[in-house]
Amino acid sequence: MKFAHIIVTLGTVIILFNMSSCDSIGAYFDGDKTSVNDTITPFFIPSGATQSDVISLLYADKIIDDTSAFLNVMNYKNIDGQKIGAGKYKIEPHTTYKTMINGFTRNRLGNGNAEVEVEVTFNNCQNIKDIASKVSRQIEMDSSAFIDYLTSDSILSKYGFSATRIGALFLPDTYRFYWDTDHVSFIESMAKQFKKFWNADRTAQLKQHPGISSQSDAVTLASIIYKEQDKYSDEWKTIAGLYLNRLRRGMKLQSDPTFRFCWGDELEGVERLLDVHKAIDCPYNTYLYKGLPPGPICIPPHQVVDAVLYAEDNNYLFMCAKPHGDGRHNFAQSLSQHNRNARAFQRWISEQQRKNN
Repeated sequence: MKFAHIIVTLGTVIILFNMSSCDSIGAYFDGDKTSVNDTITPFFIPSGATQSDVISLLYADKIIDDTSAFLNVMNYKNIDGQKIGAGKYKIEPHTTYKTMINGFTRNRLGNGNAEVEVEVTFNNCQNIKDIASKVSRQIEMDSSAFIDYLTSDSILSKYGFSATRIGALFLPDTYRFYWDTDHVSFIESMAKQFKKFWNADRTAQLKQHPGISSQSDAVTLASIIYKEQDKYSDEWKTIAGLYLNRLRRGMKLQSDPTFRFCWGDELEGVERLLDVHKAIDCPYNTYLYKGLPPGPICIPPHQVVDAVLYAEDNNYLFMCAKPHGDGRHNFAQSLSQHNRNARAFQRWISEQQRKNN
């Protein structure tokens, strides 16, 4: 009986060994199978993806054609959902299954071994909703979660902004992120960029302008300048000098983009602005209220913020669009000169309207 039991046990061990060996050998050969893509193919693994999710996506993207073999290799390497790194990958043509799986494996930093960064660009944004919309199309970040988190009292307090000024935290540019970056990590990264931008030199330069007392003030003024002139950067420092002159003298800024901001989209495409437009009672309307508005009226490029900090030293107090509609401005020190410039522009507008009728 003992001898028979030993024989049975030994037989079982041999069978299990053979099965294990077969699985190992099968996984070995399956690991050398290659992807079927003929060109470099971008591949995205969403956060929380399982083995099944990854395999289904690879098959749907026409990267692999043998799902069973791929699963066999993943199981052999013990790569389950917990060990898969979410993010963007670039699958080279005819990559072996084992190389792909090694690349998808999460490392100690929490990224896939072969995960690549993506470029994230946000320019020409009016507010944080625009930022959320543009960024969420480039990384996995959820736009609603971004806005809710950013405008929460705790986060506003953490970064030292009010709800109307939080847009000043963001410096439009192109940045590099991992595709699976969430809203918390994105905002933390932007805060680091903000701190890096506001170095000792810029902070010292800010103190040279009595009309602005904070970083948010500088961004708010830059936003007005950018809305006045978004075509010719050589005018930015001139306009900055003009507005700083008005702030120092306690004059209203009287900037058309500020009351346009109050109207939202209602003045979209309106060329001739009327007194009724300027009369709108809104804290952003610098025709009614002295000083800077409560916050930025757009998210200006950081170069315009620098134009504020290193503004041109001039005596201008007035500006008016030049005739011919090229987007440039005439600047004036006196009201009488400004009125002459304004009449010249209005005559040109009238001539254009007659030509078009």
